[in-house]
Amino acid sequence: MQFENCTMVKLKKERNMFKNTEEKTAYLFLLPAILIIVFLIGYPFFYSIYLSVTNTSVGKTGSLIGFQNYIRLFKNAIFRQVLFNSFVFTIGAVSLKLILGMSVALLMQKIKIFSKFIRGVFMLPWVVPPALSALVWWWMYVPNLSVLNWIITRIGLEKIPWLSDKTTAMIAIIIVHTWIGVPFFAISILSGLISVDSSLYEAADIEGARGYQKFLYIALPLIKPIVAIVLLFSTLMTISEFNIIYIITGGNPMYGTHLLATLAYKEGISTGNISRGAAISLFLFPVLFIASYLQLRVVRKSVGRR
Repeated sequence: MQFENCTMVKLKKERNMFKNTEEKTAYLFLLPAILIIVFLIGYPFFYSIYLSVTNTSVGKTGSLIGFQNYIRLFKNAIFRQVLFNSFVFTIGAVSLKLILGMSVALLMQKIKIFSKFIRGVFMLPWVVPPALSALVWWWMYVPNLSVLNWIITRIGLEKIPWLSDKTTAMIAIIIVHTWIGVPFFAISILSGLISVDSSLYEAADIEGARGYQKFLYIALPLIKPIVAIVLLFSTLMTISEFNIIYIITGGNPMYGTHLLATLAYKEGISTGNISRGAAISLFLFPVLFIASYLQLRVVRKSVGRR
């Protein structure tokens, strides 16, 4: 009996030693990634927070001024307009990407012939560099060369001032961003639809369920975690969009298409007011943090139910 107890104690010690060795090895392999995150993300982030509470500008070392930069932004009509632009752009683009991406995923699920080729072709807008796509769309929008207006006039309609009116310019950049982002939504949702057990659909067919009922009551609840993750990622990327706006409109007309990223660049780099640029870039961090937290909670609850 004593021998058995000693053996058990020895085994437990060896197991704990092995476990500690595994943990140390795991941390050792994670160390390069942690260092990259700290130096390339953590340090710039905290340094931006410091800059946002100073009056630093190009060629001038600033001093601490507290939250004056943020207070000035709230009082600035241009910033309030840009903040509104950011919400309109994000809500409009993400909603369109979700609706179109879901529709395309359902269509691709039905396609059986040349399905891999079609999926590969459909991914091209997402694979092509955004700057190149933006240049092509700018050529389609610009008044003197507008292919879209050429088509519109040929069918008897009036030209659309794509880039010279605030409303149409915002619609134009939402279209471009949606065109680039829909393939990501479609492929991600399609992967979830394919993973749904076919026996559930067969059981629904026996009960006489229609197509939309199978989607609403079988597929959608099962792919909800995937949709939530895609929405979270897309929201973060959409609200920080820079390339499309900078290339196509440059924030014009009259700040009508400026977003937080482009305004931060204009204030911090073009104008040289680094502290104000940092304050603009950090403004939506609390909002994005809360949105991320809520969406991740939805994902965890959905996975827990399953």
